[in-house]
Amino acid sequence: MEHPETRTPTGRERRAHPRAACDGTLTLELADGAHRARLRDVSRAGICFYLDRPLAEMTLLGVRIDLPGRPSEPPVRIQGRGVVVRSLPLARAVDHYEIAVFLNELGEDERESLDAFVASRG
Repeated sequence: MEHPETRTPTGRERRAHPRAACDGTLTLELADGAHRARLRDVSRAGICFYLDRPLAEMTLLGVRIDLPGRPSEPPVRIQGRGVVVRSLPLARAVDHYEIAVFLNELGEDERESLDAFVASRG
């Protein structure tokens, strides 16, 4: 029998960090310039967003995330770099894509800001 700590998680259990839905904005820095996108959800390790074009898996990009603040507080801005790990069309008739990015270059302060955002939504 396999020990519980050595099992490979499946489905949602694969995520090592909690996520929170987020209707914030995102600016991507790609080879052809800056592009705006709408966030779907965030965690300390990654983000998921909607974009009007596909991005190839393993694409490196810069990100500037503007997380909505609490009422009467300004948005929280987070900057870093990530790599595309998933890019899927939303539907055949819609020219938009759901893209997931692993945040591989992000400071600990920024990760703590993401943790605080996720905790405030949970």
